[in-house]
Amino acid sequence: MSPAMPATPEVIDAHAHAEATGGCLRVELRGHWRITAPRPSWTSTLATLDHPHPTRVELAMHEVCTWDSALILYLYEARQWCDAHNATCVLDALPPAVRRLSAQLTGAPHARPADRSRDFLTTVGLATQDVWKKVTDISHFVGEAAISVAYLAKHPHRFRWRDCLHEMQQCGAMALPIVGLIAFLVGVTLAYTGAIILRQFGGDIWVADLVGLTMLREMGAVMTGIVVAGRTGAAFAAQLGNMKANEEIDALTTLGIRPIDFLVMPRLVALFIMMPLLALYANALGILGGAVIAYGLLEIPPTAYWVELLTAVGTSDLLTGLIKAATFGLFVGLAGCLRGLQAERSAAGVGAAATSAVVTSILLIIVGDALYAVIFNIIGW
Repeated sequence: MSPAMPATPEVIDAHAHAEATGGCLRVELRGHWRITAPRPSWTSTLATLDHPHPTRVELAMHEVCTWDSALILYLYEARQWCDAHNATCVLDALPPAVRRLSAQLTGAPHARPADRSRDFLTTVGLATQDVWKKVTDISHFVGEAAISVAYLAKHPHRFRWRDCLHEMQQCGAMALPIVGLIAFLVGVTLAYTGAIILRQFGGDIWVADLVGLTMLREMGAVMTGIVVAGRTGAAFAAQLGNMKANEEIDALTTLGIRPIDFLVMPRLVALFIMMPLLALYANALGILGGAVIAYGLLEIPPTAYWVELLTAVGTSDLLTGLIKAATFGLFVGLAGCLRGLQAERSAAGVGAAATSAVVTSILLIIVGDALYAVIFNIIGW
């Protein structure tokens, strides 16, 4: 709120005194103009005139005690009315600060109100178009990646092996601590939860079957995929989005280098190779976590736990998890690179791309895991 200005003691509330002379309307503002107090509007000011159609409007505020944004909004209404009725609005008698704020409000862009007139069918149609566009973009990107795989298979010397090895280190070796910790805790949780039920029926030893099958077939690949999606998929999207914002991808295209070959394929190959290895590592630590609980809570020796585990799991269970892990690695790589290449050229766009990459990766992992469950059940694995 601005400092007080000289005013007569009897003037308290906000008031606009209008006086029309010929085609000129002079408005004298008085009193305390506060956004929280009653105040006149420009429409109410014109309502006091006999002929509210002036060609020139002059505003003054010599008797205003205090003012805030309420006064600026009143001036904004006056200027809007003058622009609509081809009248001249004169603010020379106002203080410089008031004129400056009024000019800033007048020149500021105003968002259009949301269109809420769409019916249900229109909303569904627009949503369907949006989903179809997203599916088309994903299909187009997957097609380009497939073409790039065929091209690099014929020209392996054009593949950037150094970049691939660097990405393998980043998404593989550097992810071992977090993947190991989560897998171990998942194994502990599975064993502890299973022990609560199994010990009621005298089947304590079956906790090895529960942990082994769950880790090898489901949790090892799924949890590793989710961790890599949050760690590596978001990093891919942020890196490519930042490169797009800096016009580095445009520079590659100008030089005749396909971004899919140069940037995407090394990342896809790295994840495709490292995800099964990370899943094996997660399986081992998850089974270890189950063994710790089995020994500490159920007093099952590690040797008995291991023998029971070998009787429950087989090669098909191990291959099931590895196939899932390799597929989930492709999902994470495709989602991260796609969102990065689609990112807007701004810092906010890079952040949105990273978030979208994680969400898309996790969605694809869950859907893929469900489809694999059906497929493996059909083939008898």
